[in-house]
Amino acid sequence: MSGGPPARKAPGEPWGGVRPFSVKTKLGALVVVSVLITTGLLMIAARTETELRFITVFSMIATLLITQFVAHSLTAPLDEMNAVARSISHGDYTRRVRENRRDELGDLAETINRMADELEAQDRQRKELVANVSHELRTPIAGLRAVLENIVDGVTEADPETMRTALKQTDRLGRLVETLLDLSRLDNGVVPLRRRRFEVWPYLSGVLKEAGMVASARAGMASGSGSHTRTDVHLHLDVSPPELTAHADPERIHQVVANLIDNAVKHSPAHGRVTVRARRGSLPESLELEVLDEGPGIPKSEWHRVFERFNRGAVSAPHGPGSDGGTGLGLAIARWAVDLHGGRIGVAESDRGCRILVTLPGEPSLPS
Repeated sequence: MSGGPPARKAPGEPWGGVRPFSVKTKLGALVVVSVLITTGLLMIAARTETELRFITVFSMIATLLITQFVAHSLTAPLDEMNAVARSISHGDYTRRVRENRRDELGDLAETINRMADELEAQDRQRKELVANVSHELRTPIAGLRAVLENIVDGVTEADPETMRTALKQTDRLGRLVETLLDLSRLDNGVVPLRRRRFEVWPYLSGVLKEAGMVASARAGMASGSGSHTRTDVHLHLDVSPPELTAHADPERIHQVVANLIDNAVKHSPAHGRVTVRARRGSLPESLELEVLDEGPGIPKSEWHRVFERFNRGAVSAPHGPGSDGGTGLGLAIARWAVDLHGGRIGVAESDRGCRILVTLPGEPSLPS
């Protein structure tokens, strides 16, 4: 990690780039003042015929007092910086150095604070990465478990269609592992997008089918532990026109829709309905996706915080017995995937429940 750039001479700086309040200026002033005091006392001694030893003692006392004052002004901030640096080395990134100086020590305090900010951000990203991995791996693992449990219990046969479903979940699991490792580079904006054109209806139909399988799998796993999960919510798909196409990264859009559906199902009432709606956007090749539920909705004062990581909002108690609010990461991951496409995601006005609106810009224009 690199510190701040070296100090450069600002236009109009006096004395060849030496600042009036720098440490060099203060030390130079200390020497000049000490010489002036000694010279003044010697002149007084010559006029008053005072003994030289008294003049020497007075000169030493005055010089020591001034030196002590200057030394304290220089060492006090160094002690504070040392304490902050020791805290940072022990993993406490919350402490900061006061930046109330206009000299080199002030620059050093600013550099230490900047370093602490970067270390704190990296530590937070590392923890969020672990949480993101756990959150995203849960969906394909649950779907794969559902298929295998049905085969073992004799509910379904191990026919080619069933095994293709299991293979599809396994492939998606592998892609998720590779993708989630790229989350460490999220803030640098270097996660690649693999855009392609695809038909919206069959694509979203597959996403909803997987969401239903995951809900069934979670219900089966929860029943063994005495808890419950949502299986009473109806998923409805509305695509118009039916031949609608989109140009985006299917894997990223899968993250968006799956997380929005998961959040909507959790907050839906018993036997409620979640609608996934797709329409052509206002711009060529653009796409608008909506996910609507019939839950209590989100207060308008919370709209700006909905997509923050680990935020569960004011309506934090999902419907249904034993339901939990999750990790608070699903909507944050959805926003990340939409941002990668250069799109927009937000809470929109709705007469009932919550309505999340996603706008994707579509295929970027190519130079002629």
